[in-house]
Amino acid sequence: MKVLILGSGGREHALAWAVKRSQRVTEVVCAPGNGGIAQVARCVPVDLKDVSAMVRLAELERPELTIVGPELPLSLGVVDAFRARGFRIFGPTREAAQLESSKAFAKQFMKRYQIPTANYAVCTSAKEVEDSLKHFHPPIVVKADGLAAGKGVVICPTRHFALETAQGLFNGDLLGSKEQQIVIEEFLEGEELSFLCLSDGKHVTPLVPAQDHKRIGEGDTGPNTGGMGVYSTSQMLEPTMTEWILHHIAQPTIRGMAEENAPFTGVLYCGLMMTAKGPQVLEYNARFGDPETQAILVRLESDLVDALEACVEGRLSDTEMRWAEGASACVIASSSGYPGSYKTGLPISGLKEAAQVPEVEVFHSGTGQADGQIVTNGGRVLGVTARGDSLEEALNRAYEALAKIQFEGIYFRRDIGHRALKKSH
Repeated sequence: MKVLILGSGGREHALAWAVKRSQRVTEVVCAPGNGGIAQVARCVPVDLKDVSAMVRLAELERPELTIVGPELPLSLGVVDAFRARGFRIFGPTREAAQLESSKAFAKQFMKRYQIPTANYAVCTSAKEVEDSLKHFHPPIVVKADGLAAGKGVVICPTRHFALETAQGLFNGDLLGSKEQQIVIEEFLEGEELSFLCLSDGKHVTPLVPAQDHKRIGEGDTGPNTGGMGVYSTSQMLEPTMTEWILHHIAQPTIRGMAEENAPFTGVLYCGLMMTAKGPQVLEYNARFGDPETQAILVRLESDLVDALEACVEGRLSDTEMRWAEGASACVIASSSGYPGSYKTGLPISGLKEAAQVPEVEVFHSGTGQADGQIVTNGGRVLGVTARGDSLEEALNRAYEALAKIQFEGIYFRRDIGHRALKKSH
């Protein structure tokens, strides 16, 4: 079968790599893809902001299955448009994707279905923010309602700073576009956990858990990014805790969406804070995470295409996913200056040498090709991903591979997995 993947980042490279390994797949097409994806798939141009362009591409390519990587096409209704024309596509409808595309919708939904989450207020004006802030103790979390590529969440040390942040979101100073509504939230203490599961609209199958490192600086300092690295181990969650999360968070979410006539098929990503009171939902995403996908998929031993197809066809309960024991880790190599402004078009060397380290896959996040050479083309450039029997072994392999890669201003965190390593010693 022919599989089409929409997207151009590290997540899509990992998806293309995993799809390509399926016995049933004869061709992988990725739109628009990137310099690394071009090595495992045929890359074709498409505008991910233009649903009709993506439909025209499907009519041209006639894929048996389409997988949507990023959130934007989902929020624009690409799944609805493909389904209307009889194409099989993996991902939630526009209405179901509101779990990610509207923070206010997600918080109100969680309240309706008693899904554990931080106390919050949804505000549509600075005056409402001022009134609501009286009920919150600093630090206070202020969130843009809409999609903001990981940049729409600000942790505010004082009420005054929270009000200023809210004003910046309303008047467009902070994100460049004006928010109609924002969410104010109590700050939760604990460790973050990415809990992803597949759903066919009724059933839920968990993937292995992962922990992302959002901040640019070592020791989790500095501004938030799209994710600087992630790890996944067999020991991250006790089986009883996995069951608890499924029973109290994932399944009620899928049930609730079905009750609201917006059944959710695709990947439900629950961003959790493991607090003293138990897991609480920080946010939902309606798609595979990036860089979580890279670390998760290198541990997958069964056929990804079988599982995704079972979701599309509503028979997920018949499918079993098999995972490698041990651990995996993905370390992001980024451009100097990210998450602020950075240069692109810089040549990258050492990729072949890095890929020769045992159990290592180098996934490209932001790369392009110029004069037959792979060059940088984004803030997050590469996701160097490794497997191992232990987290230490996986990390050692990833860092050994990273040491072989060079481009001007290369930056990566050297402490990915530091909390887990501390616990194990």
